[in-house]
Amino acid sequence: MSDRGPDVATSEGVSRRGFLGGLGAVGAGAALAASGGLAACSEDTSAHTSGGTTGQVLPFDGAHQAGIATPAQDRVAFAALDVTTGDPDQLAQLLDRWSASARAMTQGSPVPGAMTDQLAAPADTGEAYGLSPAKLTVTIGFGPSLFDRRFGLAARKPKALAELPPLPGDELDPAFVGGDLCIQACSDDPQVAFHAVRNLARQGTGTVVHRWMQLGFGRTSSTTSQQLTPRNLMGFKDGTRNITSDDAGLMDGHVWVGDESDQPWLRGGSFVVARRIRMLLEIWDRNMLAEQEATFGRTKLTGAPLSGHKERDVPDFTARGADGQLVIPADAHVRLASPEHNRGVRILRRGYSFTDGIDPETGSLLGGLFFLAYMKDPQQFVTLQRSLGRADALREYIRHIGSAVFACPPGTTATSSWRDHLFS
Repeated sequence: MSDRGPDVATSEGVSRRGFLGGLGAVGAGAALAASGGLAACSEDTSAHTSGGTTGQVLPFDGAHQAGIATPAQDRVAFAALDVTTGDPDQLAQLLDRWSASARAMTQGSPVPGAMTDQLAAPADTGEAYGLSPAKLTVTIGFGPSLFDRRFGLAARKPKALAELPPLPGDELDPAFVGGDLCIQACSDDPQVAFHAVRNLARQGTGTVVHRWMQLGFGRTSSTTSQQLTPRNLMGFKDGTRNITSDDAGLMDGHVWVGDESDQPWLRGGSFVVARRIRMLLEIWDRNMLAEQEATFGRTKLTGAPLSGHKERDVPDFTARGADGQLVIPADAHVRLASPEHNRGVRILRRGYSFTDGIDPETGSLLGGLFFLAYMKDPQQFVTLQRSLGRADALREYIRHIGSAVFACPPGTTATSSWRDHLFS
């Protein structure tokens, strides 16, 4: 992993090979903590945070998992993992431990367990000790491969849960595809988000291994009507017409799984599609402003559709200029991604920017969009991506290099855990 400080606005994609290569450093850190430092902490976690947590703690339990409709935080740590055991009891027990630990961390406490035994590694790795939870949410998802014959879960696999088909624009790197499980940790503090994923993965030693991981900074969408629309790395406001969580009708119609599902355990949950999208930033940056705006169909400064004056103006896709040409070009991203162009299909976007430094072959910047979106059926994304992949002017400047889909169960109660959705 990078040794850059937690406040640097950067992120790195980490494959399984890269993660396993860093396990020695993690072990060394645990040994150091055992010899002092955190060993002085008691199991009383009431003083876990150094400052007040008013407004920094979000509920873990509820009808839906947090981290979906929750107002999008500034940072994400997202991990896809594979289960290495064939024992369903071990998987069920891990989901119990993960639920208890995630519940504790989102409330500003360390993961449950002893912190005073000098001869044992502490239960919590400790890098978030003294920090506010910074609105931490932890969201889990189950990949299609989890429902194979290993755990007797084939009959509980949702019909809608399948690997995404080949899609236009795919140049997928196998190191960033798929996974049995996913963990999404979002927080306004990058160290808190990373701490959550790190500790859950550590608890899974012998049961799960990392498949790939992505850190993200700078949310690229708003999920409530109160949030301002952020900008992506191309400098444009992103997701102006995104579903907002305070619109219950759109959430029920497009995001939350309902009675249409063949699996009762998934009702109240959602599906997440994760796509790692590289932006060819240096090519984009040499484009004239008019070309950039025509590509998106919006003005760069204000975010207004080319047919309007303000960001929130509804795009007029029929408007024509004095020359008779469409004001919003036929291949503009805003047109091809719109519900008007896709028979009303919509998704809840929740993506982040990322950077991986410099391409060693070309010396160009490596970065782009870690696209996360929630929906009641992955076919919603397939429909949109096929529409965009055929004609979107943005295709020239992006490459889809990673992909995964997961079923995210509904929320938990204080007396239940993530295991209950699969093994009850």
